[in-house]
Amino acid sequence: MSGTSIFDVVDATWPAARMIKDRPWILREGKSGGKRVSAASTETDVKDADIEQAERAMAQLGQDPLFMLRNGQDGLDGLLAARGYRVLDPVTAYACPVAQLTDIPLPRVTVFEIWEPLAIMLEIWAKGGIGPARIDVMRRVTGPKTSLLGRWNEHPAAAAFVALHGDTAMVHAIEVVKDQRRHGMGAWIMRGAAFWAARQGAKTLSVVCTDENIGANRLYASLGMTVVGHYHYRYLPDEKDKS
Repeated sequence: MSGTSIFDVVDATWPAARMIKDRPWILREGKSGGKRVSAASTETDVKDADIEQAERAMAQLGQDPLFMLRNGQDGLDGLLAARGYRVLDPVTAYACPVAQLTDIPLPRVTVFEIWEPLAIMLEIWAKGGIGPARIDVMRRVTGPKTSLLGRWNEHPAAAAFVALHGDTAMVHAIEVVKDQRRHGMGAWIMRGAAFWAARQGAKTLSVVCTDENIGANRLYASLGMTVVGHYHYRYLPDEKDKS
């Protein structure tokens, strides 16, 4: 990662509407853009009073309390568990040298770089639960970025987003059309992202994936990508979650 934290790459290539430093926390205003842009995080040890501070701050933003924890933050994890917070969406981060995925050429008319996204790409994302608020996240990125349209058998097959931070590119929002799966489209999207990243001068290609997405984790492993980090969320369940 050339000294760049994978978490810095996530924040830059999938940015919150606002990042607020309220020591010891970094608070994120998500505007309905999902957990990654809404969770509070810290790099220091905290106490119960600090958690209460974060809860009040997130309430002021109109957001439910949500914390992102990296591996090794056992103290904070224990404090949140004791307060009734549950684990949500363990995530694995992967990375590899860009050159590792540019070793073979892309087949013609398989992956297209397009910004802004076409209507068909928005439709593909919407079917996968990636709606307007997450498209707004993409639009907030200030550095080099593009969206990718995959085609297979002369039909739209996939959409994805890739952006650059430092010398690391990160791929987000990979969605393959249901009836176009099992044709290797995910791998071609990753390779298309690598070719784009290479032209931007990137050295590393990265991606994050929930552990429950078995197919995606297998894909990244099959491409020879290395695990470079883990994190998970903790949320405070409401009454319906407790039943």
